[in-house]
Amino acid sequence: MARPKRKSDPAAQNFAVAVETVSNHPLFSPLFRRVSIIRREENACPQSGWAVVGDHGHVHIHPKRRADPDEWVYVLAHCLLHLGLGHFEAKSRILQRHREWTAACDCAVTDFLGRLKLGRRPVEMPPILVPVAGSEEKLFDQFCESGIPEPWSELGVAGPEHLDMLPVSKPRLTWGSGHDWRQLFGLGVALAVTKALNVAAGKDSGLGLQSAAQSPAQRAREWFISSYPLLGALAAAFTIIEDAELCRRMEISVAAVDVESKEIYLNPMAGLDHQECRFVMAHELLHVGLRHQARRQGRDSYLWNVACDFVINGWLVDMGIGDLPNFGGLHDPELKGLSAEALYDRMVLDMRRYRKLVTFRGCGIGDILERGGRDWWAMGEGIDLDEFYRRCLTQGLVYHETQCRGLLPSRLVEEIRALSQPPIPWDVELAQWFDRWFAPVEKVRTYSRPSRRQQATPDIPRPTQVPRHGAEDGRTFGVVLDTSGSMDRLILAKALGAIASYSMAREVPAARVIFCDAAVYDQGYMRPEEIAHRVRVKGRGGTVLQPAVDLLDQAEDFPSKGPLLLITDGQCDRLRIRREHAFLMPQGRRLPFIPKGRIFRIR
Repeated sequence: MARPKRKSDPAAQNFAVAVETVSNHPLFSPLFRRVSIIRREENACPQSGWAVVGDHGHVHIHPKRRADPDEWVYVLAHCLLHLGLGHFEAKSRILQRHREWTAACDCAVTDFLGRLKLGRRPVEMPPILVPVAGSEEKLFDQFCESGIPEPWSELGVAGPEHLDMLPVSKPRLTWGSGHDWRQLFGLGVALAVTKALNVAAGKDSGLGLQSAAQSPAQRAREWFISSYPLLGALAAAFTIIEDAELCRRMEISVAAVDVESKEIYLNPMAGLDHQECRFVMAHELLHVGLRHQARRQGRDSYLWNVACDFVINGWLVDMGIGDLPNFGGLHDPELKGLSAEALYDRMVLDMRRYRKLVTFRGCGIGDILERGGRDWWAMGEGIDLDEFYRRCLTQGLVYHETQCRGLLPSRLVEEIRALSQPPIPWDVELAQWFDRWFAPVEKVRTYSRPSRRQQATPDIPRPTQVPRHGAEDGRTFGVVLDTSGSMDRLILAKALGAIASYSMAREVPAARVIFCDAAVYDQGYMRPEEIAHRVRVKGRGGTVLQPAVDLLDQAEDFPSKGPLLLITDGQCDRLRIRREHAFLMPQGRRLPFIPKGRIFRIR
């Protein structure tokens, strides 16, 4: 049985048309992007009214009133003008007479809309009878002396005996309360004048109220594309999303970046001006271009995000790109010169303090968005994105330097040039580690053993080459293998295969192998070929690796300077290792402590 179609709400449809009209009007679009429309039951709008507005930009609309779109356009414009004309910024003496001041402001707004000829005044509100002569302050003084004209319904849009301006609330220390409504209205006036000039010059058809004016974020993006080649290619590849409701659901206070979808989210309720938008956009683009998400390598995502924010913001302040916003702008001159990795290692020593910091997205959350708990660089398509972002930033650096567009911090240039080189695979890094500890065995010639003789001169003995006496003493290393149930068998196979092949290539006679989960399984010394072919993993229980490390420290037959190679997935106990060591770990995992040895990450 088919479901009956849901009937559309004519009141909601008319209101939606009015919202679209006002939001696209050049005079009101900067204001409308920063206000919050509340059209639901039990809001602050009285039952007999149309709308009321508060000083923080909350416009309460009657949820059930039916009206034409032109009437709703008038009501919305009326509320926005209270904000744009600075009616909530009057002196405290005037605000104490809230009724008289609201009446004076209503007269000024009604007269302004009458001259603008925008929308249609609702029929329930007859034309205003009070002549507007002078400013709102003069009308206020007149109303205080002679009283407010009746009926009251002729003045505002809140209905009889109600005020459409809510009393000024106490200042709130939130990111959405710092809007300069006068400045935004001035921007709208400039956009409206530009629109009129374009129509007069024939550059704009002038049909409807649609405005070709761009938001500060869009203009900042165009500035990067046209005037800042370092980030121009990245800016051209990303889409700017300015949706207040979407940002509220995603908990984005100011801005965030989605690397995989190539989207930068900017919350219009943050009230950023053009210079602040430049700073924030450059911040997000540098997150992408410097591959911060790929370089996280199993670190705590939020602390790593904070460390990268400190580094990026320091560079942007030195470069003079835009203005640092008041909310989420992490900047400390004392941290200048530190890399993100070094700063992260410092931050994990005081995690309780740094977890209270606020990024551009908010408190306790980073502005680099992650999708579905997976890292984009771990997917198949992420490799192409990685190469694309690195190429954009590298080419941007070349254009920036050849066109002499300004000086850049040396650390930023070093990181960009380092990214232009392909990353070293984990097995190559492991081979370099083996080269450091196991130099080629020096061989000597000797006649102590029978040697092969040439057929042409069988009477002449030939010396053979053997390792120098004692060259193989202490030429070994320890392998501590995490055999807990969380370890992937494929990772174990890759790690043991690489260890065996590099040991044979460096002529390591044997390695001390220890399996460890909830208990220790000492396999003793094993030749490299045995590790590659005959090893059988024991355990698959819990994970406690410290007993295996202590066993090798106390073993009399293990060299005091022999290095350790620990293979684990990071889900282990905190380790105290006094000798040289390194870790083999899966890509994207991290240790529960700050490691002193190197980490080789297996893809």
